[in-house]
Amino acid sequence: MSIQIYILSKLMQGDNYPYKLKKELSEPIPFDKMGNLTESKLYYHFDSLTKQGLVEPREIIKEENRPDKQVFAITDKGREQLPLKIYELFEKANKVSDMVVGIVFIRHADKNRIITILEKKIADYYTKQTNLNNMYAQLSENQSLQGNAHYLQSYIHHSIEHEIVWLEKLVEKLQTNKI
Repeated sequence: MSIQIYILSKLMQGDNYPYKLKKELSEPIPFDKMGNLTESKLYYHFDSLTKQGLVEPREIIKEENRPDKQVFAITDKGREQLPLKIYELFEKANKVSDMVVGIVFIRHADKNRIITILEKKIADYYTKQTNLNNMYAQLSENQSLQGNAHYLQSYIHHSIEHEIVWLEKLVEKLQTNKI
């Protein structure tokens, strides 16, 4: 989904071709290698987006001694679907790190809707934290599990706290138009 959001967002800026988008993604920081994005994966997603009617081939550029470049454009349906894909990314994300592409291209979505999604995630994290604390309190009563329970509670508590802090910062930045 992140790759498709990236492709659609880049095509919102103008027609483009897969190899150029991969090159842009790899320079100056090799995000393509960090995300294990190969040319074949990128072409696969272009093909998928074409089949969905979200992008369409616009032209083929022929150059001597070079492979043909198929240039793509976003369709009206693609413009409509881009924000929906961004919302879905935020809804399905388990961590802020899963939201990176959505955050980068958030300008293509309604920030208030994103804030609502994030506030629900924060509330869910608080509920999860309460439920886990209750569960660990019961485990701690068992002497043989006490050390294990404390370790797990500490790890999960800090993981949840970490996500809550960063989600709240993201909501604040969205509310104050700093993102």
